[in-house]
Amino acid sequence: MEKMNWKATSRRFGERLRPGSSQETAAEKNAWWRVAYRFRDYIRPERMLLIGSLIALLTATFVRLLKPLPLAFAVDHILVSVVKQVDTIDDGVSQELTIKDSLFNTLLSSVDNQHLLIGCAVAVILIALLMAAGNFLSTLGFSLAGSRIMARVRSDLFSHLLGLSMKFHSQAKTGDLTMRLVSDVAMLREAVVTAMMPMLANIFVLTGMLGVMLVLNWKLTIFAVASLPFLWLLTSRSGKRIHEVSREQRKKEGSMASKASEYIASIKTIQSLSLEKETIRNFEGNNSQSRTQEVKSKKLSAGLERRVDILVAVVTAVVLFYGSNTVLDGSMSTGELIVFMSYLNNSFRPVREYAKYTARLSKALAAGERIIDLMDEKPDIQDKPGAKELAEARGEIHFDHVSFGYQDKDKSRLAVLKDIDFKVKAGESVAIVGPSGAGKTTITSLLLRLYEPSGGAVRIDGQDIRDYTISSMRKQITVVPQENLLFGISIRDNIALGALHNTREVTHSKIVAAAKLANAHDFISTLPDGYNTILSERGGSLSGGQRQRIAIARAAISQSRILVLDEPTVGLDKESEAHVISALHNLMKERTTVMITHDLAFAATADRIIFVEGGVVVEQGSHEDLLKNDKSYAHWWKMQIG
Repeated sequence: MEKMNWKATSRRFGERLRPGSSQETAAEKNAWWRVAYRFRDYIRPERMLLIGSLIALLTATFVRLLKPLPLAFAVDHILVSVVKQVDTIDDGVSQELTIKDSLFNTLLSSVDNQHLLIGCAVAVILIALLMAAGNFLSTLGFSLAGSRIMARVRSDLFSHLLGLSMKFHSQAKTGDLTMRLVSDVAMLREAVVTAMMPMLANIFVLTGMLGVMLVLNWKLTIFAVASLPFLWLLTSRSGKRIHEVSREQRKKEGSMASKASEYIASIKTIQSLSLEKETIRNFEGNNSQSRTQEVKSKKLSAGLERRVDILVAVVTAVVLFYGSNTVLDGSMSTGELIVFMSYLNNSFRPVREYAKYTARLSKALAAGERIIDLMDEKPDIQDKPGAKELAEARGEIHFDHVSFGYQDKDKSRLAVLKDIDFKVKAGESVAIVGPSGAGKTTITSLLLRLYEPSGGAVRIDGQDIRDYTISSMRKQITVVPQENLLFGISIRDNIALGALHNTREVTHSKIVAAAKLANAHDFISTLPDGYNTILSERGGSLSGGQRQRIAIARAAISQSRILVLDEPTVGLDKESEAHVISALHNLMKERTTVMITHDLAFAATADRIIFVEGGVVVEQGSHEDLLKNDKSYAHWWKMQIG
């Protein structure tokens, strides 16, 4: 399993999709153009497949123009020709009808009518086969290209999400992000294949049919075309309203997905506190809002379809009336009128299709805009120009007069750390203790460069960590957090994830050695499939102590010089805690260790203790020295241990 290079992908997004760049034009105000323009780099690799699909579509379109001709031929040259034999007039005299003397008619007269009818029937079948082949190839090609394009978009979007800063993720809603990543991408792909491609085909058909109609009867064609601006105005106005409603609906659905995700993640608490009814009531409120927008969209779409149908019917009726009179005047044959009416009906199809698919297309457009909005998010923390690789750290850490504050909604900063200054020597273990909310976890977040300090600098080996590339710097730090994330893969693969490079290079013997160091080998060996046991989601099939020991084994695989422990013993029973602490001591050997803990007995084993309160370092020193000082740390020790 290879590690994802989300940083490179995030940088590609910045190059490809940077809003406001000089490459962008005013035409991007059009939503569909904006979506297509922003996905241009994903479309280019599939251009040959798209061109081939377009050729197949054009072929099917051309063949489709021939569809009414066999019927027109049968009417004009077979059925009507029977009348030429005898025309009974008022005085009973038989007289031959005059027929244009031409080579074509001479040839037709030499062929039996039954053979001509068979030829027309075969032509109908051949046209249908050619249309089916062209439509099949174009649909398959466009579907394959759309799937490839959207798969790359989804992959890069996921990588981009992993590269966004903690500030973004702390404010974003997980359910909404998941919906954009999965549902919005799928909806955009589906709409392009099932709605946009048929509409594109109909536009080609419209162009060809208008040409044939002009040849047949230019006066009727001009009358029919004169109605198109009214149809376009009708559909564009309603389309804008439907798009607005669809965009609002996608927002409501995103909010509903966020609520559902939040409730499912908190299912244990909900059931423990009997909050099922209240939770259902809140969810139904979001569901009702989404349903209201859905009904409104359907109502607008249905109204648009009916108005278009009525207008098309009026135009068709008028053309039929004048066209029939033209046939009676002898200016047009019956077959030509049939062809003209068939083409007229098909020429209105793009408008009908737009009215039919407008809600689906509007939802897809809203989904595309939501994807682009997410793409436009830039990481707050990025490699600065000229940042260098940190190949191998010695492990020295220096918080050089660091200050930090979280930014609230009013963009004012809430101070968390104030002028924090301490050093950790290479190979030294330091415990950071203090009351909740003192800023202990924030210190480790700054060390990992999940946030940037508002003042001062964090240094590794004497160098500001902002001078290193983020990826190379974080590879030098191993974290054992309070809530360890185990994936639904085998125990072996979960441990191997800690490798700095390709996890496939981690041998089974190394994994076993790491598990033994973490005191996890014995319980893993008792499992039915041992190291090949597949874990449930988030490792729920294991106890808290077992999950923590696998996480420690994962950390042991990394071999990095800096180790961060963030409340690694919280929530464990005494027996599990003893196993975990023993494993942690094994892990801490020859590593620079920064531990955040409320367990003062565990903190006392560190080389040095730093007591933080109110965002300020109150005191620091060895366990014995701080007890002698009889200040804040000694007071906490007496309350917890004494």
